[in-house]
Amino acid sequence: MASEFNKTVSTRYHMYNSLFLNLPYSGIYRTGTLLPLLQQACETGYEKGRDPRMIIRKFFSDFTPQASREEQFDLLFNFIQYVERQVVLFDSIEDAAFDEINNLNGKGTVSALLLRANSEGLEEELKKKLEDFSVRIVLTAHPTQFYPGSVLAIINDLEQTIRENKLDDINLLLRQLGKTAFINKEKPSPFDEAVSLCWFLENVFYPVIPEIIQKLMSGLNIKLEEWNNFDLIKIGFWPGGDRDGNPFVTHEITLKVAQRLQETLLKCYHRDLRFLKRRLTFKGVDHIISRAETKVYPIAFGGYGEIYHHPDELLNDLFEARDVLINDHRGLFLDVLDAFILKVKIFGFYFASMDIRQDSRKHAYAWEACIEKLQSKNKKLKNFDKLTEQEKIDTLLSLNFKPASLKFEDSFVTELIESIDVIGQIQEQNGVEGCQRYVISNCQSALDVIRVFQLANLILGKEEDLKLDIVPLFETIEDLANSSSVIKALYNIPAYREHLKRRGNKQIIMLGFSDGTKDGGYLRANWSIFQAKENLTRITREEGFTAVFFDGRGGPPARGGGNTHDFYASLGDTIEDKEVQITIQGQTISSNFGKPVSCGYNLEQLLSAGIENSVFKNIDTFEANEKALMDMLAEEGHKAYLDLKQHPKFVPYLEKITPLAFFGDTNIGSRPVKRSSGSLKFEDLRAIPFVGSWAQMKQNIPGFYGVGTAIRELKRQGKLRELKALFKQSLFFRTLLSNSMMSLTKCYYPATAYLSKDKEFGEFWKKMYAEFKLSREMILEVSGLSELMESTPVNRDSVKLRERIVLPLITIQQFALQQLRDPDDKDKDKAFEKQYRKLVMRCMFGIINAARNSA
Repeated sequence: MASEFNKTVSTRYHMYNSLFLNLPYSGIYRTGTLLPLLQQACETGYEKGRDPRMIIRKFFSDFTPQASREEQFDLLFNFIQYVERQVVLFDSIEDAAFDEINNLNGKGTVSALLLRANSEGLEEELKKKLEDFSVRIVLTAHPTQFYPGSVLAIINDLEQTIRENKLDDINLLLRQLGKTAFINKEKPSPFDEAVSLCWFLENVFYPVIPEIIQKLMSGLNIKLEEWNNFDLIKIGFWPGGDRDGNPFVTHEITLKVAQRLQETLLKCYHRDLRFLKRRLTFKGVDHIISRAETKVYPIAFGGYGEIYHHPDELLNDLFEARDVLINDHRGLFLDVLDAFILKVKIFGFYFASMDIRQDSRKHAYAWEACIEKLQSKNKKLKNFDKLTEQEKIDTLLSLNFKPASLKFEDSFVTELIESIDVIGQIQEQNGVEGCQRYVISNCQSALDVIRVFQLANLILGKEEDLKLDIVPLFETIEDLANSSSVIKALYNIPAYREHLKRRGNKQIIMLGFSDGTKDGGYLRANWSIFQAKENLTRITREEGFTAVFFDGRGGPPARGGGNTHDFYASLGDTIEDKEVQITIQGQTISSNFGKPVSCGYNLEQLLSAGIENSVFKNIDTFEANEKALMDMLAEEGHKAYLDLKQHPKFVPYLEKITPLAFFGDTNIGSRPVKRSSGSLKFEDLRAIPFVGSWAQMKQNIPGFYGVGTAIRELKRQGKLRELKALFKQSLFFRTLLSNSMMSLTKCYYPATAYLSKDKEFGEFWKKMYAEFKLSREMILEVSGLSELMESTPVNRDSVKLRERIVLPLITIQQFALQQLRDPDDKDKDKAFEKQYRKLVMRCMFGIINAARNSA
């Protein structure tokens, strides 16, 4: 497969890149001619032990000796522009070759699933599993997609022209790319973020999801009228609903986004109805389709006229047309009509389900304000703060008042109440599925859940009418450890138990990787989540309910990403597997789900991973001794990571050395970089800038730190053979180390080796570098591989070529950071300082985009 990658991607890239390097740019220097020379200067410079500043200065001395400082800056910015666009070119070539370098009928696809079920006589078992199984992809507002909409459109067109090998069109698009801005002048609003993701809903998910279900129906000989699980693949949506740490998300924005989702979907419906109208021109059918088009139009495009108020009304008309088609016209074009009916069954009138998310402390604050207002009329509330947790829960559940009738001095409390009230409005407008989940960040107790549950009861209606799933989110190592006791306490509350019964006997529990990794390191976070899932599954089954796990995974391995589907395929029967729910963010949306072919492939991989264990009994269980081994690994990794995190130079290094402070200047997302104002505190730092800063430095600490130390310690205890056996036998452990290999492969410590001589941070840098080398050595020893990612050559070769493309950017960024920190730079005045800061920020875009899952 590696040779296939070189043939289809690497060779094409170098061919088209030669076109690219001749793009017309204004300026005194031929940027395209000089860029390969800078590339070579970086590679040879690092081999000779030079630091970035030496490399850049020598390059200027060798190739532009007469250039002024202003001209040097201009050339560096031109280089950045070129490399950014080289990354886009590579993305487009790789996307165009997706079906050549991936087996679209191979392992993990629906085709392979159907073939295996048929050959092993397990079709009935597969049908049974498909009756209530579900995959939910939740698109988040987390901003790691640096491309504005105009660039995404060019990428889309470029991928198509490369696929068709239209050289002239490729050249024109590359020239357009050269003149198109890559940077947002202003921060996007939460609504802007939602509109951006609506493009993927309309152009990718809308056609792909029904195609997958049709493939299953066809393969299993199930007719449309016999298929009942239209929730098999669902889309969740966080932009406009996720208000945790984002003051720009208001109830007005939430409602506006819900309306936009419905409008986008109904435009898709209208387009399909116009096509049906051209085909179904027969007597008794034509007027029904024409009526449907007329009633969909005002919802999609605005204006007046009769409309459908519920998708069932549209479906009634479509099924009426279907009966006429079958009875009077021998089912001509029935497949086309059925394909549209399937879409309406899947997407309703909502397209994607909005989740509301807020921090538990905000709900506590709102209740304090409510109780203060109610104390004069309710003596039980006088000493509320002194009550036990159970007494507080009982007291809150006994209250009956209208929160909106209270007049609050603090506008935030009013906004929080309105943000819950808007859930009811969306359910009325888009249908219940349009917004029926409330995620509680930083959930630490059953009281945190009841605060939201009771507020929702009081605002949205009586308990028996509450159509809302309350979803606690456990993320830090401590919260994950305590999650079982929180959930058990929750199940002991009669009112909440009755609520769960009305909600299908399911408790959705969100487990977040980001803050877990930031809090306890890579090994501890992953194993803690595994253990939490086992415990929560056991407790929930004992109480007669079903646990549904919603995984807050980001793009990079450091945030739970990487080869995600392998994690689901590795779960045994001790972890509930009724549904797979996962967040998808930023770059991962565009790289894994940005095109129909890659979206279909990755959705099928997740679907198969969640199904195969149940149907084919591929149980990947941990024996008691293997769990003990994982416990030891996680503990040793945790100790090593804490030793680094608690180092006095850890936060100062992030603040002074990495580009952390520049994330707020990139204008890629509406959310602030940290949760509070004032000086930097580690606990307030958001996972994206935290992980992203390490990625910019090419150090990737959250994705591997502690792995090497942990393995070495177990090796010292004579357990190397056991670890090697575990690697061969356990897909979970294999995936854990494989994703860490990806983080290590994306590291490039020569770029920051100059810091080893830094008076303040030299020892700290050496500590990180030592763990990098140790982790690489130990993982290779346990895996038996001769190089990192050897077992996934396509991904390995892609990573290596991407890292080579952005090496000039890495060097320019480090050069600028060196200059900014140098107190002895006589040439550094305010004007140049501004230019250096701009260099750092501008390099961030290409470095992040090239990695595809760096933050």
